[in-house]
Amino acid sequence: MGIWAGCEIPEELYYDVERDVWVRLHEDGDVTLGMTDAAQTRAGKLAHILIKKVGKHIERGRSAATVESAKWAGPLPSPLTGTVVANNAESFRADVLVANRDPYGEGWVVRLAPELWEDESAHLVTGAEAVERYRERIREMGIHCYRCEE
Repeated sequence: MGIWAGCEIPEELYYDVERDVWVRLHEDGDVTLGMTDAAQTRAGKLAHILIKKVGKHIERGRSAATVESAKWAGPLPSPLTGTVVANNAESFRADVLVANRDPYGEGWVVRLAPELWEDESAHLVTGAEAVERYRERIREMGIHCYRCEE
């Protein structure tokens, strides 16, 4: 795992760096999406999240969820086209700060059945390239990651 300015960058994940979204590819071909550590830090403590329902079709670049915090409100754009097969709305209802505390684990947002993985994943980065691209982004934006306290 890469760590830069307190921001975790797990090398096994795929990233849409410009959209600050991580992607975990599962053995069955589904993918899980969530906010990166840098994204949750920039947003600040989450106040509300509205996640797309199971069965909803999402085009690449369209919103998988709408995120609201005291500092920011906006979409969590999907880096892939697909259908929502699961969402993490229940976890966010129980603890809206779950993505602030654990962005790559319990703070996942949606699980998709991607339709165009081979084509659309070409713009995602992983491994050492992802760590380097995030280091550059974090440095340029002056981000220092933190976790919300219990």
